[in-house]
Amino acid sequence: MVVRRGSRPPQRPQRAQRPQRSSRRSGIAGFWLFLLGALLGAGILYLACFDSSPRPALKEEPREAARETAKPKSREAERVKAPGTPKTSVLANGGEPAAQARHSAEPSAPADGSPAPVRLGRIALVIDDLGRSTDDLVPLEKLGVPITYAVLPFEENTPAVVSHLHNRREEVLLHLPMEPKHGQDPGPGALRVGMTDGELRTLTLSALQAVPGAVGVNNHMGSSLSEDARSMGTILRVLSSRGLFFLDSRTSSDSVGYRTAIALGVPAAERQIFLDSNPGPEAVHEQFLRLLDRARTRGAAVAIGHPHPDTLAALTEEVPRARALGYDFVPVSFLLDRSSKQE
Repeated sequence: MVVRRGSRPPQRPQRAQRPQRSSRRSGIAGFWLFLLGALLGAGILYLACFDSSPRPALKEEPREAARETAKPKSREAERVKAPGTPKTSVLANGGEPAAQARHSAEPSAPADGSPAPVRLGRIALVIDDLGRSTDDLVPLEKLGVPITYAVLPFEENTPAVVSHLHNRREEVLLHLPMEPKHGQDPGPGALRVGMTDGELRTLTLSALQAVPGAVGVNNHMGSSLSEDARSMGTILRVLSSRGLFFLDSRTSSDSVGYRTAIALGVPAAERQIFLDSNPGPEAVHEQFLRLLDRARTRGAAVAIGHPHPDTLAALTEEVPRARALGYDFVPVSFLLDRSSKQE
C-alpha cells in the first residue's frame, strides 16, 4: 500500500470495549439488594409469627380494688405503720419471737402460678382471753392466717396453752389484767389504781413469768388503770427493760397507754376495731366489714376479738373472703410504731 507524504495512515477501526467495570458494579449492587430483601423478609416473617403466638389472659381485678381511691392519712392512721419484719432477738424472759420467723412480712404468690391479688391493706387479728382451754385454739389455727394470741397469766390451762402456741411458733402476748371501771373483776394478779410502783413492777414481772416467751403485752380490761399516767409509766418501763412491745387495747377512750409507750421509746400499737363488743353473729360480721374498710382506706388496722362461738364462726366465713380480695393478715408486731417522741 502506498502512503503519501503528509497524509496520516489509515487507522484500524477500534473494537468496542466491554463495560466490564459497570457490569461488575451492577452485580455487586444486585447481590446486596438481594441480601437486604432476604433479611427484611425474614424479619417480617419473625414478627408475624411472634404476634400470632397466644398470650395469657389477664384476670379481672377485684371490684373493691377498682373502687379504691386515695385519701389523705389522718394522724391516727400515721400511727399504724408497717415497717416490715421486726428484728428477732432472744427476749429477757427466756422466750423467742418465734412467730416473726414463721410468718413473712409479704405474702407469697398463689401456688397455681396465677397473679397475686391486689393488696388492699394489712390486718392484725388479736384474740384475747386465752388460757382457759386449748380447745379455743383449734378453730383459730384452721383459719390459716397469722394470728396474735393474748394469753391471761393465771388461768388453769395457761401453761398448756402457752406451750401449744410456742410449739406452733405463734406470736404470743401477755394479756395483763388491769383494774376496770364499774367494779368488774379482771381476774387474779390484776394491777390496780393506787398500787405503789414496786407493787406494779412485781405483779408485771410475775405475770410475764407465767407467760414465758411473750413478745409483747396488751391490757385485759383496764379502763381505769390505763388512764393513769404514773401507773402505765411504771408498767411500760418494765416492758422496755425486757425488749417487749405494748398493744393498747383501748378499753377506755382516755387511755394513756399508747402515748406513754411512745414517749418512753417502747414500740406500740393501738386497737382500732373490737370485733365482738356486741354479741351476736350479725354484729361480728358488721364489725369485720368495718375492719376491712379501715385497712383499705388507711393501709393497716388492728382488731381484737375473743374465742366466742359467734366470733369464731364469723372469722371462719370472713377471713377467706378477705384474703381472696387481697387483704394481708400479719402478726401485730408487723404494725408497731417504733418512733420515740422523746426529743
